[in-house]
Amino acid sequence: MNSTQIETVLITGGSSGIGLELARCFAADGSRLILVARNTAAMEALAVELRKLHKVEVRVLTADLSLPETPQRIFAELTAQKISVDVLVNNAGFGAHGAFVEMDLPRQLGMLQVNITALMELTGLFLPGMIGRQRGGILNVGSVAGFLPGPGMTVYFATKAFVLSFTEALSEELVGSGLKFSVLCPGPTESNFGNVARGTKVRQLNTAKMTAQSVAVYAHRAFRDGKVTAVPGLQNKFFVFLNRILPRSVPRKIVKRYNRTTD
Repeated sequence: MNSTQIETVLITGGSSGIGLELARCFAADGSRLILVARNTAAMEALAVELRKLHKVEVRVLTADLSLPETPQRIFAELTAQKISVDVLVNNAGFGAHGAFVEMDLPRQLGMLQVNITALMELTGLFLPGMIGRQRGGILNVGSVAGFLPGPGMTVYFATKAFVLSFTEALSEELVGSGLKFSVLCPGPTESNFGNVARGTKVRQLNTAKMTAQSVAVYAHRAFRDGKVTAVPGLQNKFFVFLNRILPRSVPRKIVKRYNRTTD
């Protein structure tokens, strides 16, 4: 493979969890990586690992997607360097746990900015180039939460419903474009997500968690295979299936109980 054929993959939230593991998956393909996150030290450490293990080029771009100007800054910086992004992995996102009326409103608005607005804007900025080159695609990280109403994490669940619908609709609009679109919908996963979302609170109910590595491997394979809606794990698939056949009131009650915490 010559340099003009090397795929360039941009991964947001590439410093930990699923994003970090996805970086490892794409690096194993020989892809050139652009890691975007706030934690520069963690990204630099990962970059050193991937360069050594896979002999790939890895760029680190420190950026805060909660700032409205960030997507355009990322696009402008890469355009100025004549770097074309073939695959965009919108992995960055966070949740907040608690009743909507009791939570900090600016934090909720920040969640919309990162989980929805930045994801949509980055897609809008990079997608035209992909269409023109007829190669690449977009992998968005959603959640099983996207299939459900989420009392106790109301805004987070709603943001993931957007990601699910947005990705599925894009995939249908661009059938025949030569691009791939996939939305990863994991359930509970071993990562730092829960610590950010809940702080010191603890869930009253515990469920089995998949590892970030197993989720990322599944997502990477699903994207390469052109699978649009990718739900890893039998437990998660079963829950999505139940949601489709049960009255809407039942999942609301189940999720409300699942999201209960103790201090």
